[in-house]
Amino acid sequence: MDLNVSPSNNTTITIPVNGTIPVSSTFENPIPVTGSGDRKPIALWPGMFHSPVTTALWEARGKIFERLLDPPRDAPPQSELVTRTPSQSRTSILYNFSSDFVLREQYRDPWNDVRIGKLLEDLDALAGTISVKIVLKKPISVNIDLTIVGSVIWVGRSSIEIQLEVTQSKQEGSDSDSVVLTANFIFVARDSKTGKAAPVNRLSPETAREKLLFEQAEARNNLKKRKRGGEKKDHENEEEKKLKDLLAEGRIFCDMPALADRDSILLRDTSLENSLICHPQQRNIHGRIFGGFLMNRAFELAFSTAYAFAGLVPYFLEVDHVDFLRPVDVGDFLRLKSCVLYTELHDPDQPLINVEVVAHVTRPELRSSEVSNTFHFTFTVRPEAKAMKNGFKLRNVVPATEEEARRILERIDADNLNEFFRT
Repeated sequence: MDLNVSPSNNTTITIPVNGTIPVSSTFENPIPVTGSGDRKPIALWPGMFHSPVTTALWEARGKIFERLLDPPRDAPPQSELVTRTPSQSRTSILYNFSSDFVLREQYRDPWNDVRIGKLLEDLDALAGTISVKIVLKKPISVNIDLTIVGSVIWVGRSSIEIQLEVTQSKQEGSDSDSVVLTANFIFVARDSKTGKAAPVNRLSPETAREKLLFEQAEARNNLKKRKRGGEKKDHENEEEKKLKDLLAEGRIFCDMPALADRDSILLRDTSLENSLICHPQQRNIHGRIFGGFLMNRAFELAFSTAYAFAGLVPYFLEVDHVDFLRPVDVGDFLRLKSCVLYTELHDPDQPLINVEVVAHVTRPELRSSEVSNTFHFTFTVRPEAKAMKNGFKLRNVVPATEEEARRILERIDADNLNEFFRT
C-alpha cells in the first residue's frame, strides 16, 4: 500500500510503506561533472550549511577567482600594483525580509530581531577577515528589508581595511534608511607560495567622507604600531596599582569567602564551555572552516554566558578585537571557552557585560592545544526584560589570579581606546 502526500505545490509524492524512501540532494552540484578530469577536489568545495547570502557571495567570489585565472589580454600583469578608488570596491546586498517569508524565518530570533550570529556569517563572507570590529547602533528588525554596503576604506603595504554598513528603514514603508550596524574588517594579503606579506593595490580616496575614513583608519593603524612598539612602558606603575587593586578583592573570595562582597563574583564562576568537531559542511571555498561559522558559534556562547550571568535576556551591542590567529581545519576538535571579563555599572540604564570567548584547537593524540581565535563581545540587558524585574543589578566581576587581572586590564584599555576613536 502507498501513501500519497500532497504538498502545497500540488505535486504528488509516493511514499512506500515498509520500503526505502529515496533521498536526493536539494542542492545543485557546484562543480559540473564533465568527465574531463578538471573537476576541483571535493575538499575544496564550499560547505552546504550556510546562509543563502553567504552562498551567493561565495559564488560571486568564485567568478572573480576565475577571471584572475583567465584574465583578459589587455589586463595589466597581476604583479603590477594599481591605484583604485573606494567606490570601485563597493558591494551591496539586499535582504528582502518584507516580502520573502522563508528568508525572514532563516534570520529570525525568538524576539523578532535579526539573528546577530547569522548576520556575522554574512559579514565575514562579504569581507574576508583576519580582525574584526562590529558595533550595533540600533535594533535590527526581521520584518523590514535590510541592506549591507561595503567598500575598502584604507590600505597599507599588505593590509586592507573594509568597512561594512548595515542599513534599514526606520519603520515599515519608510523610504529613509538609517545605519543600524557598522563593521570594520582587516584583511592581510599573503603570498601563496612563501606565506609572507604581499603588497596590495593602492587606494585613492576621492570624496570628503572617503578621505575622513581613510585618515581615521590610518590613525588607528599608527596607534596599534606604537602600542606594539612598547608605548605601554610609561604606564607600568599605574598598571601595577590597578593590578593590585583588582587582585585584592579576589583574594578575599579565595581566602575568606564568607566575608566576600555579595555583589561581586569570581571571573572563573562566570565561565561556560562548548566543544565541537569541525565538519566538512562548515568549510569555506578554500577548504578551511568558515570564519563566519566560528564567529556565529562564539556569539551564541557569549550570548548564553551573558544570559546566565545577568539572569535576563541580553542585548548585543558590540564585537571587538576578533583575532584569527591560526586556521581551523575540517576534522579539528574545537573548544570554545567563555567568561565575563568585567561589567560596567556606571550607567544604570545600560549596564555593560563584557564577554570573552577563546577558541582552542585541541589535538588529544598529540597532547596539544592552540588558540585559534579570540572574541570579545559587549552586551547589555534588553530594556523590556529589565523593566519586568524590579531592583535588577549586575554583579561586579573580580579576578582570582594575576593572569585573569591582566586580561581584564588589557580589555578595559582596549575599550577605552575604542571610546576615544568614537569621540
